[in-house]
Amino acid sequence: MTLRRISLAVLILFALLMALSVFGRQLGVAVPNQAVTLVGFAFALLHAGQREGWKGALGLLALVFGVSLLFESVGVATGWVYGPYHYTEKLGPRFLGLVPYLIPVAWFMMSYPSFVIAERLAPEGAGRWQRVLAVAALGGLAMTAWDVIMDPIMVAGGHWVWDVDGAYFGIPLQNFWGWWLTVFTSYALYLIARGRQAKPREAGFDRLAVLSYLVTALGMIGGSLVNGAGDLALIGFFAMMPWAVMGWARQPAQ
Repeated sequence: MTLRRISLAVLILFALLMALSVFGRQLGVAVPNQAVTLVGFAFALLHAGQREGWKGALGLLALVFGVSLLFESVGVATGWVYGPYHYTEKLGPRFLGLVPYLIPVAWFMMSYPSFVIAERLAPEGAGRWQRVLAVAALGGLAMTAWDVIMDPIMVAGGHWVWDVDGAYFGIPLQNFWGWWLTVFTSYALYLIARGRQAKPREAGFDRLAVLSYLVTALGMIGGSLVNGAGDLALIGFFAMMPWAVMGWARQPAQ
């Protein structure tokens, strides 16, 4: 079985687990969030290895893991970056007692498809630095769109607690600026280190990454509807679906 077939199989498994995490209660099946995240992460890494080369994929993983863990640790310890918050025990062991190790795994799970979408949408004719800024900025927006729906869901589930009463479902607006900044930093560092992509991109293969973003979007929206949070589902639809549609439809020059 080739890596591409394995990638597709893992993506299908990710979609099935996401669906079970949303509707499993009605079927008497419990799927932990950790399992969904780990399978989504596995797909992202497999896809990145084939698209970016394994050296590039591991470099992007190291940057996303390191930057997100650093920013989150500083955020929990000081209240900077995202606003004052802390994690509960629900997501497992924590780095320095601050940030669960699962968190940077989740960052990569969604940072990677957001990166692919951003590369597909960024202007092709721009100079190198303009393209670096465009991809990093667009990717930050695509990634932050996930947090618009995900953060209220995870707070309601008791996975982390905001120590202030923010303006958005109790979440401070600073959080979303912090998310964008975290992703922008990771992407910019990676793109600067990578230089221009060595091999042409394949629209069909890129769309698998877009599908992983779509699967997450539908899971968040469906979960909100099942739990009676129709307002949040509507917000999530308008926040995430345009990125999935634009990323799918875009046909970059080869």
